[in-house]
Amino acid sequence: MSGLTLWVCALGLVAALALGITEVGAAAIADAQATTAADAAALAGAAAGADAAHKAAVRNGAELRSIDVRGDVTTVVVAVGEASATAHARRIVVPVS
Repeated sequence: MSGLTLWVCALGLVAALALGITEVGAAAIADAQATTAADAAALAGAAAGADAAHKAAVRNGAELRSIDVRGDVTTVVVAVGEASATAHARRIVVPVS
């Protein structure tokens, strides 16, 4: 194997690794963004209803896929690209004295 062939193979391997790292990084960022958006949407939904949950998801770069309110617990599912996340929030009434 000549020196040039070895360098071309090494360059190809480095390029493939860089592409793989980029894909993994982008997926990790999307997962984190989906988690943040789901948390915000669940809290907003528990406090102020479905419209507030939708607005919170959109403000965080996500799409609200579903919202389920059962008693005082709000559950949302959001998506950011291929990533999705679920979050739950409980409405708590704080007495004011």
